[in-house]
Amino acid sequence: MEESVVAITQLEQINTSLQKTPVFVKIGTKWCPECRSLKSVLENLAAKYQGKAIIASIDADQNPELAEYFGVESIPDSSVIVGIENGTYVYMQKNGNVSTDRSQAMFVGRHINDEETFEKVLDLALIQQGKSKSK
Repeated sequence: MEESVVAITQLEQINTSLQKTPVFVKIGTKWCPECRSLKSVLENLAAKYQGKAIIASIDADQNPELAEYFGVESIPDSSVIVGIENGTYVYMQKNGNVSTDRSQAMFVGRHINDEETFEKVLDLALIQQGKSKSK
């Protein structure tokens, strides 16, 4: 079953996936109520974007080095990675621009972590990917 949310434990998983599709990454913990409430949202996104984007989750408690790598200060923390530029991840921003500055492209907290917002950014990422593949 490909449509499930991928549990990320190392950056290599993201790097490999990026060769094919954008990667939506949610960073959270099992004890965080807002993170748990996103589980169904992520499963819906995984089903909707099956074959088009990877929907992934990182457990900050089990993988503190990844949470530190991404500079997570508050959870849930989500972002859409669209590529790698000079060894740095490139993120899709809510306005359709891309940036290597994750702080401009992340969704933190419950109030902006809704399925509609995530779909909008994933759709922008897929449009961006289409442009970059046609070059």
